[in-house]
Amino acid sequence: MNLHFMKYRKLSYWISGALVALSILSLCFRGLNYGIDFSGGIAMEVKPVTAEYTIDKMRAALAEFKPELQVVDGGAVLVRVGLPKGSTDAQQNERVSQIKNILGDNVTYSQVQIVGPKIGGELIRGGILAVLVSFVLMSVYIWIRYRGGYAVGSFVSLVLDFILMFGFFSVTGLEFNQTAIAVILMGIGYSINDKVVNYDRIDENIQKYHKMPMNDLIDLSVNEMMRRTLMTSISTILAMVGLYAFGGLMLRDFAIAMTFSVVMGTATSIYISNVILYHFNLRETQY
Repeated sequence: MNLHFMKYRKLSYWISGALVALSILSLCFRGLNYGIDFSGGIAMEVKPVTAEYTIDKMRAALAEFKPELQVVDGGAVLVRVGLPKGSTDAQQNERVSQIKNILGDNVTYSQVQIVGPKIGGELIRGGILAVLVSFVLMSVYIWIRYRGGYAVGSFVSLVLDFILMFGFFSVTGLEFNQTAIAVILMGIGYSINDKVVNYDRIDENIQKYHKMPMNDLIDLSVNEMMRRTLMTSISTILAMVGLYAFGGLMLRDFAIAMTFSVVMGTATSIYISNVILYHFNLRETQY
C-alpha cells in the first residue's frame, strides 16, 4: 500500500474549514438537543405485572409523550419523559399522574423521580466542566509529550475534534445527555491515541531516513501504520454496528455517535495532525 496523502493536504484544509464552519453555525442557530438529563424530566422505574405487557406496548401507550424506555435489572423498565420548558411543580406532578393513569394497573412502581430545570442546569455545568478539564489535561499531555510541530499538529487536531463532535450532535439532532459527554471524551481519547502512534512512527522514520523529503516521509509513515489504523477502526465500528442492531433504542444514538468519532479521529490523524507537520522542520525538533 502506497497512498499519497500529502498530495491532498490543501484539500484537507478546505474540507476541515467547511466542517468547522458548519459545526459552529449549527451550534449557534440550532443548538443542542438536550436530553432529560440536562433539560429536566420524569424518570420512573416500573415493572410489568404480566409478561404480556411488553416494553413495545408501553412505548405505544406513552407515544404522545415521546418517552425513552430501557429494560434494566430484574425485568424492570426505566421510563423517561421530558417536561415542557419552564414547567411548574404542579405541571410536573400532573404529568406524573397522566403517565400513571395511562399505564394503570399494568405495572408496579419502584421509583419515581422528577429532574427539574435547576438540577438539569447543574448537570449541564458539570458536563461542560468535564469537557473543559479533559481538554486542558489532554493539552498538557500533548505539550509534555511533544514539542514544535508535533505539539502544534496535536493541539490543532484536538481543537478540531472537539468542535466536530459537538457539531455532529447539533447537526444530526441526536440527544445530548450525559452519555453524549462520555462519547465525546471516549472518541477524542481514541483520536489522541491514534495521533500519538502515528507521530511515533514519523519520528522513527525521521531518524532513519535523513534525506527523504518530508512529504514522502510522512506518506511512508502513514502507509506503514495504515493496516494497524484500519484494523483498530474497523473492529470498533463493527462493535458499534452490533450495538446499533441489537442494543435497543437507548444504545442507537451511542453507536451512531461513537462510529462518527472513530471515523473523525482516523481522518483528523491522517489529514490534519500529520499534514500540519509538513510546515515544520522536524529534523531540528527536539522533544
